[in-house]
Amino acid sequence: MLIDLSMLVEYTDWERHQWHDFLRQHGDQVLKISAGPHGDGRFETVGDLVRHIFSAETRYIERLSDKPLTDTASIPTDNIEALFRFGQQSRTELKEFVETLPTREWDAPRDYVMANNPIRATPKKFIIHILVHEIRHWAQIATVLRMDGLKGDFHDFLFSPVLGGDARRDPAKAFTR
Repeated sequence: MLIDLSMLVEYTDWERHQWHDFLRQHGDQVLKISAGPHGDGRFETVGDLVRHIFSAETRYIERLSDKPLTDTASIPTDNIEALFRFGQQSRTELKEFVETLPTREWDAPRDYVMANNPIRATPKKFIIHILVHEIRHWAQIATVLRMDGLKGDFHDFLFSPVLGGDARRDPAKAFTR
């Protein structure tokens, strides 16, 4: 079975919209919530994680496009609107890359160096990685916020509008976080 990448792009677009609305409802201070102990030192706050999602997308597309990598350190991690403007820009660049890459290049392996390690991967694998990477980090953010007492909605693919359907939650039967 073949999964169309556009479904994952559509899902992560929806997911971003859900998170943007949720974070706006709680204000910029939510971005300062600790990412928790036992991390690898790269992400101290929820805002750091959000910037990382969008930074990774930007940098992977730059790698695939043979462009210099953007230094994203100046993107504030404590401003919801600035972060999501950056995310909108990174998503536009991803969609442009996907739309313009010649079909014959999708499965052609390329060589890269990432974190001083050589890697050989196809553009298709990179794009799938970008989208799955984002999904994983939104789940991490959901966990961190839930542990901090902030209740959220279901973000599962099944509850998204992607591929249609009509998954509804009965608020009286929903579990609380």
